[in-house]
Amino acid sequence: MGTVLSPIVSEFETVEQEASYNEWLKAKVAASLADTRPAVPHDEVMAEINALIDQIVAGKGDYARRQFPEEEGSGFMC
Repeated sequence: MGTVLSPIVSEFETVEQEASYNEWLKAKVAASLADTRPAVPHDEVMAEINALIDQIVAGKGDYARRQFPEEEGSGFMC
């Protein structure tokens, strides 16, 4: 285990965790900047999300089986 950091000073428990996160973040930013796909306007994204929320609230639609690209290793759906 590495050097323990104060929770007042850092949100990471160790220097190694902080370094690992910083490397991950730099890679994500670099990949995002290198992405050549066209940007999706905020209003378009919000309209799609609001329609999905409306379907969920109304109990309609097959939102549970909707396909999202999963980011490898993140555990989060994007």
